[in-house]
Amino acid sequence: QVDVAESGGGLVQTGGSLRLSCIVRARTSGTYAAGWFRQAPGKDREFVAAISWGGGSTEYADSVKGRFTVSRDYAKNTVFLQMNTLKPDDTGVYYCAAEGTYPNGPYNYWGQGTQVTVSS
Repeated sequence: QVDVAESGGGLVQTGGSLRLSCIVRARTSGTYAAGWFRQAPGKDREFVAAISWGGGSTEYADSVKGRFTVSRDYAKNTVFLQMNTLKPDDTGVYYCAAEGTYPNGPYNYWGQGTQVTVSS
């Protein structure tokens, strides 16, 4: 069983930054791809970013390229999503996913999500 838990969401003004964290408790540290997805009110869940199991490859949705950065800390079994220059359109529930098809899924394990709200 793999447990996934996100944290770090909150309320921020346009242009601000947030850093999301995702702890992935798995049998073998680091041997999984991980992805970030988000769902805005009334919209389908969409891919945001992903990092390969080795960390050597990352992928981003066009809407976040140049503003978001995905990274991982193998020692802490944690995946991060650094979000800069946030816009109101970035508002939504952000989900972390682990163990699946890199980059945009499907993934086998999902967290409960963390709310990100960007005020204009």
